[in-house]
Amino acid sequence: MPGSGAAELDAAGVTDPALREAYATCRALNAAHGRTYFLATRLLPAARRPAVHALYGFARYADEIVDDLDDDRPIEEKAAELDGLTADLEAALDGAPTTVPVLAALADTARRYAIDRRHFTDFMVSMRMDTTVTEYATFDDLGVYVHGSAAVIGLQMLPILGTRVPRAEAEPPAAALGVAFQLTNFLRDIGEDLDRGRVYLPTGELAAFGVDRELLTWCRRNRRSDPRVRSALAHLVAHTRGIYREAQPGIAMLEPVSRACVGCAFTLYEGILDEIEKVDFDVLHRRVAVPNRRRAAVALPGLARALTARALTR
Repeated sequence: MPGSGAAELDAAGVTDPALREAYATCRALNAAHGRTYFLATRLLPAARRPAVHALYGFARYADEIVDDLDDDRPIEEKAAELDGLTADLEAALDGAPTTVPVLAALADTARRYAIDRRHFTDFMVSMRMDTTVTEYATFDDLGVYVHGSAAVIGLQMLPILGTRVPRAEAEPPAAALGVAFQLTNFLRDIGEDLDRGRVYLPTGELAAFGVDRELLTWCRRNRRSDPRVRSALAHLVAHTRGIYREAQPGIAMLEPVSRACVGCAFTLYEGILDEIEKVDFDVLHRRVAVPNRRRAAVALPGLARALTARALTR
């Protein structure tokens, strides 16, 4: 299985051929679509990586049902597919066999790490919201969505990463980090989300600066910016940085072998906010990214810390 992470699967004790293929599918999804996430995962011990790939692969699979711009099926069909996936997910978590690779890998990971199934149920609730909700008025309204789409991802990860404190103590910052990553995505992808008919950034926060969907659409269509939009996005970037500050203490709560991974993801994702600022918040017709040189500058020291932590735990 070239390029499928066979050594990682060996380290994790995954021996069943079909299950190995399922995990390989998830790893490929992570490598193709989650560059920052995939890079950070490389800093984990090999035995833990397949589980992270499984979580990412399932989330990406579900997200694509509603967010694939090339899929022009009626939203009712997509909603029905999500409902079917939810039923299949529940069955797989109960131990029923499945032919869907991402479900097979996810169910195996959930059993291995005793991940609370509520986190997967809440995730699917948020995915279903994408078929009916196109905007959120306040951060409180948006919070219902990001709990399931982002906070629970941090909570799913905790059993895999391991903690040096009681898990309940590490859960709030882990959830906050998931939310910070999600808000960063919303800021980076505001133009693409408009193309899908959605505005995730709270409309009340935007309105305080004189921004509405019509203005955002005009900027997107004409490849132009507007001082009102720049001011609103600057405000929302500052808000998101505050959530990163809430999440940061959670890194020290993790097992040492996991800190480099999460620290790398933290730095690179927050770095997207830096890139948004560098282009003066003109992101409605471009997708900013952290340059490869900065990614390497963050990842290489992280690798050294990860290797040191592994050596100390042997």
